[in-house]
Amino acid sequence: MRYVRRLRWPAIEVAPALESERHLQQGAAFHRLIHRHLIGLPLKQLSEGITDPDVRRWWRNYLETAPADLPDERYPEIGVSAPLATFRLVAQYDLVAVEVGERAVIVDWKTNRKRPSSESLSERLQTHVYPYLLIRSGGFLNGGEGISPGQVSMVYWFANFPARPERFRYDDDQFRADHRYLTELVAEIERVFVEGADEDLLGRTEDERRCRYCRYRSLCQRGIEAGPLGEIASDRTAEAAGELEIDLAFNFEQVAESDYG
Repeated sequence: MRYVRRLRWPAIEVAPALESERHLQQGAAFHRLIHRHLIGLPLKQLSEGITDPDVRRWWRNYLETAPADLPDERYPEIGVSAPLATFRLVAQYDLVAVEVGERAVIVDWKTNRKRPSSESLSERLQTHVYPYLLIRSGGFLNGGEGISPGQVSMVYWFANFPARPERFRYDDDQFRADHRYLTELVAEIERVFVEGADEDLLGRTEDERRCRYCRYRSLCQRGIEAGPLGEIASDRTAEAAGELEIDLAFNFEQVAESDYG
């Protein structure tokens, strides 16, 4: 709804707002550090420029325990897109590492205060969209050849829990299931928000705690007060709050596109 209707809603997601904003800025700084490291900027220069103690700790964890056994061809902060029904499916990856013709590893850096469970991560839309879209559009990273589902895996690496990454392997069955689900999801979004069907068809969560961390809560008459930052205790609630991760913006014209139907 946010993007279809081009909404910029003023409600804050968590309180206190300044602490939330600080965490967002820390996450953005950490992502920039890794990006600059991966494109070859001097390590000493990057390390000496860190002033925030949390970012410094995350950086040390990254240098000591970043995902090992990654292919040598690495593409940080790369965006791809592909048509899906009448829309474009777009993603920007923190890192894609490729061994041409053999495998492709998607890495996503996370600065969550609490580590989500494996079950929660497996259900995240990101866990399904990222591998699916890489298969649809990632051939330009693989010597011009298509990437098969069995060659793809995805790793979540947590700056606060560096010894506990999560890895998901992809396969043909998952690709087919994701294609079916995403196609149906896009059709439902189009029907409800573009064609003006009854919005109640989508339903509202029965867990109203999640609404406290949604900036659009007043649209559903679920209150106006933000949830307290210190009470983000569960995976579900953290997900509702966007896990306090950065929302990377990117230029659609700079995103690689596939014509795969």
